[in-house]
Amino acid sequence: MKIAIILFNLGGPDSLEAVQPFLRNLFGDPAILRVPGFIRGPLASFLARRRAPTARAIYEKIGGSSPILGQTEAQARALEEALGGEHEWRGYVCMRYWHPMTEAVVRSVERFKPDRIVLLPLYPQFSTATTESSFKAWNDTAKFKVPTTVVKDYPTEPGFIAASVELLKEGLAQVSDARRRVLFSAHGLPERVIKAGDPYQSQVEQTAKAIVHVLGGDLDWSVCYQSRVGPLKWIGPSTDAEITRAGADKVAVVLYPLSFVSEHSETLVELDIEYRHLADKMGVPNYIRVPTVGTHPLFIAGLARLVRDAL
Repeated sequence: MKIAIILFNLGGPDSLEAVQPFLRNLFGDPAILRVPGFIRGPLASFLARRRAPTARAIYEKIGGSSPILGQTEAQARALEEALGGEHEWRGYVCMRYWHPMTEAVVRSVERFKPDRIVLLPLYPQFSTATTESSFKAWNDTAKFKVPTTVVKDYPTEPGFIAASVELLKEGLAQVSDARRRVLFSAHGLPERVIKAGDPYQSQVEQTAKAIVHVLGGDLDWSVCYQSRVGPLKWIGPSTDAEITRAGADKVAVVLYPLSFVSEHSETLVELDIEYRHLADKMGVPNYIRVPTVGTHPLFIAGLARLVRDAL
């Protein structure tokens, strides 16, 4: 059989010129800017213009573009290889806010003429702002007559957890301090989104608890949330507050970004530059940032299991 696997991610600007239109696409998503449609368009354009200078400065620190597309393509190729030769597997990267976006990916899949389609989000924890938004964009555009199966979420998938544990162990091994604290940092959401029934926060906590369970021992750990923007109240505690607390407690920090499966501005700038500077300023004895799972063989094997189970 010919099987198309659609790997969903948010995407990122591929140049400094792309930053403002990327932000306009982001703020124009009803799942992000939850206001009436006639307001959303003008407000999205206004917010993109206002935010663009700050965002461009962020991307300038990592070479002027986001590395997320190349990393997601690498995950797609690794997944094809892990699935083996039983079927003709074709992984398609489908980004929500920058190219390749849904319409172009649908056209590519049409040319492939698959017998089956699997929708596979690269968001382990489900949220209306990420997974549901990507699925809606796909369903509004794709009109395939072939069976389509959905992987909704996988916060405790064994391969994802095993890869996370291996990476975290490597991070912990770099800290000789007897006193250390693991911070599981996830992208934040406005509190009202969670109160409306979004399961994201609960699933983030499930992931952290599953990792801690495998690690065992008497581990000092905390879940926290990063990337807050705007005036709304967001879920907490915030990552910067937890780093500040670690400084006051004089404990080393081993930080694992457990809701991200690839590196991009929120890991390479926010965690590696801004929060490292904060840790130094607050007197944190040691600050280790653990990499995302990326193409870790255990994570890719887990994705392959999810695809096979979906079929």
